[in-house]
Amino acid sequence: MKIKKYFLIFTFFTVLVIALLYGVSPQWFALTFLDLSELDLNLAHILRAVMGLYIALGLFWLYAAFSDKYRNTAVLTTMLFAGGLVTGRIISFFADGQPSALLLIYIVMELSLVPAAYWVFKLPDE
Repeated sequence: MKIKKYFLIFTFFTVLVIALLYGVSPQWFALTFLDLSELDLNLAHILRAVMGLYIALGLFWLYAAFSDKYRNTAVLTTMLFAGGLVTGRIISFFADGQPSALLLIYIVMELSLVPAAYWVFKLPDE
C-alpha cells in the first residue's frame, strides 16, 4: 500500500537526520542542543552507537518500503521503536527531571508516531 511505503520512507529520513545529529559530531550535538560544554568519551561512544542503531533500523525501513514481504513487519518495528524510546524518556522525565527542549520535542514526536504507526499497520495491504 502506498501509505505504508511513504510512511516507511518518511520514518527512514526522520531517523536518519536524528541519527546523524547524534553521531557525526557528538561534541557539537551536546554543546548545541544539550547545553553541555564538554562531552565525556563514554557518552560520545554511546551517541555514536545510537547513531548506528538508528541508521540500521532506518535502512531496514527503507528496504521494506520497497518490499511487500517485509513492509508490515517494518511498520510494526517503527511502532515498537518509538514506543520504547518514549517510554524510556517518560521514565527519565519523572526520575531525572525535565530534559532540554529538543528532547521534549522528541517525546512529542515519538508519542505521535506510535498511534500513527498503529493506524498505518492496520491498513489493508494492496
